[in-house]
Amino acid sequence: MGQEDKPDCLSRVAGRQSLIRVLAAAGYGSRQTCAGIVRGGRVAVKGRTVRDVQARADPFRDDLTVDGQPLPLDAACRYLVLYKPYDVLCSFTDPEFERGAAERRPSLAEYVKVSGVYPAGRLDLDSEGLLLLTSDGWLSHRLTHPRYEHPKEYWVQVERTPDAEALAALRQGVVVKGRRTAPAQVELLGAPPELPPRSQPIRYRKTVPTCWLSIVLTEGRKRQVRRMTAAVGHPTLRLVRVRIGPLALGNLQPGQWRDLSAGELSALRHMLRG
Repeated sequence: MGQEDKPDCLSRVAGRQSLIRVLAAAGYGSRQTCAGIVRGGRVAVKGRTVRDVQARADPFRDDLTVDGQPLPLDAACRYLVLYKPYDVLCSFTDPEFERGAAERRPSLAEYVKVSGVYPAGRLDLDSEGLLLLTSDGWLSHRLTHPRYEHPKEYWVQVERTPDAEALAALRQGVVVKGRRTAPAQVELLGAPPELPPRSQPIRYRKTVPTCWLSIVLTEGRKRQVRRMTAAVGHPTLRLVRVRIGPLALGNLQPGQWRDLSAGELSALRHMLRG
């Protein structure tokens, strides 16, 4: 069973879902048991009895009852955003330490004391910024599968200032590991963005100026931004993800996290169903 199929919680952003899946996530038993509940006429959607096991419903927008009682929603999925600091693993454990390494590297477990949530996507050890953590396997699948092409924005500090030719190459796609990257939105930032200082300062060379770019990608290949800027002769010095679809880093500081607001969940739902 794939992560997106696990009935662990009720998705607040998936919209209309399999009724059997909804019942299973709400705690009514296995999917086979829930199919029997539906066939037995024990479920009503918006006041109408449903016996079709293929029926779909939104547990947070449709009026769902089982045996005349409202569907319990306490199994709702959790959604939060974190500013992942520099030099912190994008996981809750250190696999190298578990394999016998002498020192444990910093991980998400030091910042997020919430059980059952996992990163929807990743950021490299030397990257920082916005990370979405959730217990919603359906959402994780939709955000990470390349087929869906959801935009992610990065602020990128690079060596020297790319000229028009380099910017055009980044926008059109460059060859990385034998494959051309998808077209990207790339703009020069007029001034350095207001960001918290990095825990380990970047290397500065008096003779080499730097500048900041905004890069919006719709694919997520390994170390893609760094390899793209290197391919046009402008190595990345600092990389901060500031947006995932409608979700923005905002004023979070490194290591801080918060739950998504109702408005953010609504915007996320709109993007995913659009």
